[in-house]
Amino acid sequence: MLKCTLRTGPPSNRAAFCLSARDRPACYPARRLDGCLPALALAGHCRPEPSRGGKMAGMGASKSRLSARISAITESATLAVDARAKAMKAAGRPVIGFGAGEPDFPTPGYIVEAAQRACAEPRFHKYSPTPGLPELREAIAAKTIRDSGLNVQASQVLVTNGGKQAVFEAFATLLDPGDEVLLPAPYWTTYPEVITLAGGVVVPVPTDETTGYLTTVADLEAHCTDRTKMLVFVSPSNPTGAVYPPDLVAEIGRWAAARGIWVVTDEIYEHLVYGQARFTSIPVAAPELADRCVVLNGVAKTYAMTGWRVGWMIGPQDVIKAAANLQSHATSNVCNVAQAAALAAVSGDLSAVARMRAAFDRRREQMTIMLNKIPGVICPLPEGAFYCFPSVKGVLGKQLAGHQIRTSAQLAEVVLEEAEVAVVPGEAFGAPGYFRLSAALADADLEVGLTRLGDLLTQAG
Repeated sequence: MLKCTLRTGPPSNRAAFCLSARDRPACYPARRLDGCLPALALAGHCRPEPSRGGKMAGMGASKSRLSARISAITESATLAVDARAKAMKAAGRPVIGFGAGEPDFPTPGYIVEAAQRACAEPRFHKYSPTPGLPELREAIAAKTIRDSGLNVQASQVLVTNGGKQAVFEAFATLLDPGDEVLLPAPYWTTYPEVITLAGGVVVPVPTDETTGYLTTVADLEAHCTDRTKMLVFVSPSNPTGAVYPPDLVAEIGRWAAARGIWVVTDEIYEHLVYGQARFTSIPVAAPELADRCVVLNGVAKTYAMTGWRVGWMIGPQDVIKAAANLQSHATSNVCNVAQAAALAAVSGDLSAVARMRAAFDRRREQMTIMLNKIPGVICPLPEGAFYCFPSVKGVLGKQLAGHQIRTSAQLAEVVLEEAEVAVVPGEAFGAPGYFRLSAALADADLEVGLTRLGDLLTQAG
């Protein structure tokens, strides 16, 4: 039997996240929906109900084929939405996708050429050091002081297979079962999954559009307990586009240092800020935090290199050494050719990202204007990254295309089927009642897609 459940994000009740006696990572609470929505099924929200009586073929009644730890992980909702949109488009439907979390630009030519040259070098045909090519680690250290002002040594850099491996290794290296992690919401969909997999307990710290999706020291303090070990700090933010002002970054950093809390900060969107907003690295704004801070980054967003899979983590040397030990048993070194490409990227100038930033700047303004014209939709102007995160709460509870719209997840499914527009519902980010729309698509497609969305939602009543 299949039950369809909607994972609405970690609850405020921390007890729900305590580990069981068998140290099994806890799942998010679920609630039933009236029918299984295909988009949610793709995103891993629909799960087999445990068997009651009888045996599955080839299995004992007391044994499951999959571990509880891995069964608790859902597929990335953002990737699932993007994959479904592409499948529908391949089937001949004119779907316009706002789900992609990657730049719609090719990797700059000089980076590709560096990779081509590396393919012919025999030394890149062999294993290389697990922490990364020495010259790349040196270049990342130099790039870090250039771009954020954080002075680190090459020995404090671990090169990883994309930013996601850096995320996983940071949590796996620092968390023990039961450690609580403050996670401002809305959050990127991968964070809670990986925190839970590492044995941590997710403690959401809610924000919304009325505060610009920014948390405060008072908010963090209210969610802090004697079990709190870590804060996840992300600016610019995926999914909201929020950028923390320098004074608030410093205040939060000083608070975490005084509390003795680790901070894992994701700086992958550091170069994608707009208007008067400025990126500020938290260990630079609060130097006293440096010994308890891990910085995550990569080439994916800045250099349009999402498929090359090169990221890194920067931190205290004991943390980096421990994470490198883990990586030595998991994947060993990152692909040498990809590392050579990354070396060309971080050693070069930032002219390529400047051109991308100009396009994203134009698009975020156009998207915000068009979204705010739709009845029931409220969208702050994002200051960073390349996403808009509008509230669609004004549409919930209404009738639309023959459906009583109860959730933003259901609304996203109706939008996909009726308007042929793919968006990611806020449930994926711990924020029901919202949509995430990426600006990483052509200007003409953006306008057509938002026009379709507006025409459909205007019919809600």
